[in-house]
Amino acid sequence: MNIAEHNSRAWNRNVESGNRWTVPVSAETIARAKRGEWEIVLTPTRPVPASWYPPLPGAKVLCLASGGGQQGPILAAAGADVTVFDNSEKQLEQDRFAAERDGLAVRTVKGDMADLSCFADETFDLIVHPVSNLFAENVRPVWREAARVLKHRGVLISGFVNPLVYIFSIEAEERGELAVEHSIPYADSEQLPKERLDKHLRECVPLEFGHTLEDQIKGQLDAGLVLTDFYEDHYGGQSLLDNHIRTFIATKAVKISL
Repeated sequence: MNIAEHNSRAWNRNVESGNRWTVPVSAETIARAKRGEWEIVLTPTRPVPASWYPPLPGAKVLCLASGGGQQGPILAAAGADVTVFDNSEKQLEQDRFAAERDGLAVRTVKGDMADLSCFADETFDLIVHPVSNLFAENVRPVWREAARVLKHRGVLISGFVNPLVYIFSIEAEERGELAVEHSIPYADSEQLPKERLDKHLRECVPLEFGHTLEDQIKGQLDAGLVLTDFYEDHYGGQSLLDNHIRTFIATKAVKISL
């Protein structure tokens, strides 16, 4: 099974069904961003601190696995030179829609987040990587490629899922119970019950992966990045685990070339 191709098709379908992460920001949001009044999220509810951004006017920004017309258009309206890179063509169409509607210059590129070979070394001042690497089989190549295309002292801001989410039985959660069933690293393609996996494949539901915190955090360090800040977030009360723990993590990392 080619996971990247399946998840590309699945996110195309999510656009068609109106998934919340596929709906472009409004023209009013863009108008406020042009006036300097803006924020974006990497995780479901908590805005990124203003202190995490380098000066944006003229900065080269890569929105990595960040299609959907949400982060990229806002950053372009704030003055950045934005490229949105995503594996779903329909997600990229949402960015182009917002850009055309609001007179923004946004470049879109389709591809796998683990392969940024279309970009030269040290191209970007800022990489914005919202929660999306749960759809990648192996996260370490994502960090290595991000570090490669960042400039010296460039910034990578990322959101990802606490792998604790994936140890629980999906069937039990649907009954309002928490029951430990799986191990980490986790893969839908290997650990979902066969009937549910077949249904995911048949209905084109994205396949997810629960990466270890070592791969998520030390993976950034091993790629040559220095972590400089961190916060946690929840799912806005939509998850049973929200009653017990914040299940999303955001990190700020800086590339320091030796």
